[in-house]
Amino acid sequence: MSCRIEDLTDGIRKLADGAGEITIMEVCGTHTRAIHKFGIPSLLPANIRLVSGPGCPVCVTSQEDVSAAVSLADRENVIFTCFGDMMRVPCLHGSLFSRREKGKDVRLVTSPLDALEISGENPGKQVIYFGIGFETTAPHTAALLEAAKSRDVSNLSVLSSHKTMPQAIRALLGGESRISALLCPGHVASITGSDAFSFVTKDLHLPAAVTGFEAYEILAAILKILGMINSHRPECVNMYPKAVTSAGNKTALALLYQVMEPCDAVWRGLGSIPGSGLKLRERYGDFDARKRFEIREEREGEPKGCLCARILRGEKIPTDCVHFGKECTPDHPLGPCMVSSEGSCATYYEYR
Repeated sequence: MSCRIEDLTDGIRKLADGAGEITIMEVCGTHTRAIHKFGIPSLLPANIRLVSGPGCPVCVTSQEDVSAAVSLADRENVIFTCFGDMMRVPCLHGSLFSRREKGKDVRLVTSPLDALEISGENPGKQVIYFGIGFETTAPHTAALLEAAKSRDVSNLSVLSSHKTMPQAIRALLGGESRISALLCPGHVASITGSDAFSFVTKDLHLPAAVTGFEAYEILAAILKILGMINSHRPECVNMYPKAVTSAGNKTALALLYQVMEPCDAVWRGLGSIPGSGLKLRERYGDFDARKRFEIREEREGEPKGCLCARILRGEKIPTDCVHFGKECTPDHPLGPCMVSSEGSCATYYEYR
């Protein structure tokens, strides 16, 4: 494999020679971790720059949604459930973890269906599941809701902050942008299919490559992108065929859109993007936490001095932040990019 890595890096250097500055954005937190874990930036010529985009689901969850979650966790007779990283994202009123420290029943789950089990074990309490993530995780939330409806469960609801990736990419890269090409997220594409990203080429006229998470897969995608740039023939190519098809997982997509439908959503760093969120369809409205509970709705700015919003737009890198590694560390994060294991700041802190 080392020989293959050398062949790929040699090919990249040849294509990059004299090409000017090329900025390639990845929009997947797992890609961000893999890129820095394998030291890929150190293998690239100086004119090839990799930047992270809005690919971390915890990071792009808006301050308003985090505040709504904390508000719900504050209620009496509520068991609030979520994935681990979400517990530590700070907002104006603290974090879900701080609520747990104060005695509120906030529980870490590893699957949405854990919330269904908890609701059965606690019939006298309302169980709320905080649904976050992109097309990769949204079908699991849909499966939770379908199971709860079929069993006529009355003490379970979902706070949906699910988002869909294509609309965010359009909003970020449309118009003026210094991004030269896109590494498309392999996990998301395994559900949506690679065709879901064809608009990057058709509408935005940029090269795009769906790729996996090994060093050779990422480098092969970069080499392919450079070839497209040099030939002035952008395409959207699927370089992860072992996991991704052109049409995606039709069963998962059918379940997802049976239970949910598009809605406008607020993204950290990008603002409100039409049609980029997923809300529960009317027939599942009884499980919608926003309808079942009165939620404290507050608009919040970014944490003071935090660059997470600009990092998610690809405008800054973590080391541009004066707080990085000082006031802001994984043990004491100022913002979500240092909280999440897939966040750019946490990745830079661990590997650089």
